[in-house]
Amino acid sequence: MCQLLGMNCNVPTDIMFSFEGFHRRGGLTDEHADGWGIAFFEEDGWRVFLDNQPSATSQVARFVREYPIKSRCVIAHIRKATQGKVSLANTHPFRRELWGKEWIFAHNGNLTSLPDHQGARRFQPIGNSDSEQAFCWLLDQIAQTYPAAPSAEELLPRLQQWAALLAQSGTFNFLLGWNDTLFAHCSTQLWYITRQAPFTVAHLADADLAVDFSQVTTLNDRVAVIATQPLTDNEQWIPFKQGELLMFRDGQLIGLRT
Repeated sequence: MCQLLGMNCNVPTDIMFSFEGFHRRGGLTDEHADGWGIAFFEEDGWRVFLDNQPSATSQVARFVREYPIKSRCVIAHIRKATQGKVSLANTHPFRRELWGKEWIFAHNGNLTSLPDHQGARRFQPIGNSDSEQAFCWLLDQIAQTYPAAPSAEELLPRLQQWAALLAQSGTFNFLLGWNDTLFAHCSTQLWYITRQAPFTVAHLADADLAVDFSQVTTLNDRVAVIATQPLTDNEQWIPFKQGELLMFRDGQLIGLRT
């Protein structure tokens, strides 16, 4: 299985602390060595970096670690291939345009089949992974259901239905970014934490590194971090429920949990 990392904030924030631990899971502290990618939402667009090399040793990952990009929404993925060869075409996150906005998707799991497709297909996969096929299927459902862009709140219950349908064919943990909104779906395992005042010291689980967030934030900052497994070993992470789809904006959970 793969590793997911998401961040959603109310102010542009760098993900360097979380990424320092996360990238080590790609071949150093874990076995996920079949490529990695990261996407940053900036000024109504997404900046995406992909590499089919292990993130622990990737020169692209080194560049990202040394270049403190600040963003309000971030999606990162470390791949352990289940379907599709190791290649850039099969490296997450995937990106597509709909209604003049980019959508970003990363998946952890394995799907043995997809539901029957109804209507003409607008979105086609470039690689041959089940993940990209599922992403294209989701976007086709969205485009066919809504003649114009809905609000994220309107989309949420429909997206929950489609995610549940896809999850019938296997494991379907995913992150989906649209503008400054981050959707996160748990099929088997996903955790989140919200950091806000009063900020404390956090220590990485994958490296002997700690940061005192009270020294690098303001009292108004709020950051939500989502990960396949908790990234720190001294904070209280909250587990998703199986089958749960949550939406984050401005660093907070939007709507009530079921």
